Amino acid sequence: MIELIAAGAVGVYGHIKSRNFVGQKLRYTAVVEKPMLGVWAGVGTTVLMAPVVAILPFVGAGAAIAVGAGVGTGVALGVKDSKEPPKLLDD
Repeated sequence: MIELIAAGAVGVYGHIKSRNFVGQKLRYTAVVEKPMLGVWAGVGTTVLMAPVVAILPFVGAGAAIAVGAGVGTGVALGVKDSKEPPKLLDD
């Protein structure tokens, strides 16, 4: 049960952080115009997390997949957010 909570929490954290980063910091770069950016970010994160979860005894491969899915969806939604014009306070 603790494993699921830890994997879910890290996945949600990765989603929120990656969405904010892509939406705010990468808004003016050509990187956000790539259509498969979210998929590649998710796959890359999963591959990078695999050795980490292999060392930790209380999490498994599901944690790496959850983090990769969270980061991938965060990047994809951050790209979508960066294409929308910023909202003004008067709107």
